[in-house]
Amino acid sequence: MRRFVRNLLCSESGQGLSEYLIIVALVAVAAIGVVTVFGRDIRELFSGTTDSLAGNQASNTARKATVKASKNLKNFGKYNAASGD
Repeated sequence: MRRFVRNLLCSESGQGLSEYLIIVALVAVAAIGVVTVFGRDIRELFSGTTDSLAGNQASNTARKATVKASKNLKNFGKYNAASGD
């Protein structure tokens, strides 16, 4: 009986399971944090995608870049001090 109690108290058979539970808990907390921070953006992305797949006209909420008309592929890497671009 003493040997059974000693083996029961000194056994490390559940150590791996508890480590995996800790890792799963940390991953769950990280996932909750990501959804909390980026939840609205993710919802908008998926709603736009589903609207497009359904054939509805999706409204583009992205901001358009301001591009100067004088820029093209021939003078892309050149700086013009007079115009500031």
